[in-house]
Amino acid sequence: MSDASTAVLQVLPRLESGGVERGTVEIALGLKAAGWRSFVAAEPGRLVPELEAAGVRYVELPLASKNPMVIWQNAKRLEEIVRAERIDVVHARSRAPAWSALRAARRAQVPFVTTFHSIYSGYEQAVKQRYNAVMTKGDRVIAISDYVAGHVQSHYAVAPERVRVIPRAVDLELFDPAMVDDDRRAALRARWDLAPGQSIVMLPGRVTRRKGHLELLRALKRLGRDDVICVMVGPAEAGESYKKQVDLFARTARLDRQVLMTGQCDDMPAALSLADVVAVPSIETPEAFGRVSIEAQAMGKPVVVHSIGGLPETIMPAATGWLVEPGDTEQLAEALTLALAMPAEVRARTAVRARSFVAERFALERMVASTLDVYREVVPGAPSAPVLQR
Repeated sequence: MSDASTAVLQVLPRLESGGVERGTVEIALGLKAAGWRSFVAAEPGRLVPELEAAGVRYVELPLASKNPMVIWQNAKRLEEIVRAERIDVVHARSRAPAWSALRAARRAQVPFVTTFHSIYSGYEQAVKQRYNAVMTKGDRVIAISDYVAGHVQSHYAVAPERVRVIPRAVDLELFDPAMVDDDRRAALRARWDLAPGQSIVMLPGRVTRRKGHLELLRALKRLGRDDVICVMVGPAEAGESYKKQVDLFARTARLDRQVLMTGQCDDMPAALSLADVVAVPSIETPEAFGRVSIEAQAMGKPVVVHSIGGLPETIMPAATGWLVEPGDTEQLAEALTLALAMPAEVRARTAVRARSFVAERFALERMVASTLDVYREVVPGAPSAPVLQR
């Protein structure tokens, strides 16, 4: 069997923005670069044109649905695709579509791979655990961090020999400070009306409670500095109830002139290039990994992250950033103060160290190569040719 005849079908709910979606696209493009045949099934979204432009076959199916009848219908359609396109591996990246994908893969007798992208809620409850457990049915189960791998093995009793840890990655060509010119930065500064001389603390991420926006504002209040602006980059959750809470807290704490909520940003490298420090103060539900942390470091920015879930795996404490205990507002404020006070020469050395750290552990090529190695494990006769470099 040659790589040219080897085909992988990735299955996920939809192709909008997010870590699951971005990881799917990265692997799909990596498969094409390595000469494999690449298929993605999902509901439509903003990432579909990128896939199709690269020659990846996109299949539209209502895979976000949890309706048992729709799941059964999706399984039939996926099985037809697997047989017609001679798919060699079915890779499920989320629970609802995984139920369809598992049935299709088993009926067509092809290997089934899953990726745990998060610690799914309700795993303590028997009914929810049975629903979540579809992600453990893979011939190989990919975990996006050591933290997730430990959870999978301890809560779902998955044998260690079936688990592979493959961290999320960053595209070092896209997230490269040398590639972000003054015009891109100026365009964002103008769009966001950022005044010269302001120190920027940035929190990228969807505006939801678990991302810790209120934690960051409490720390900002403790700083007591009117030259610091907190830029929160990301869309709000449906209904925007939490966004309203953040707005209310900012006004009550008299921080409203120091808080900017930008909404969706389609040029995150340029956004991160504006930051003096990037904060990831996640709370409550542990982050499975922390893509924002590695993207910021790839851009040479110091990071301050909460010591929760997989976040500690994304930094070199005291070298590329600070680890802070969740809920410790004073410690968070102190870390931000230290980051903002870094002399220029120290900041420059930290930037080089941070980018080197990310390049060594979280390069996109490494994630793609490791994932293709997993596919080769379950496809008898698939060659061990290296992934083509860009």
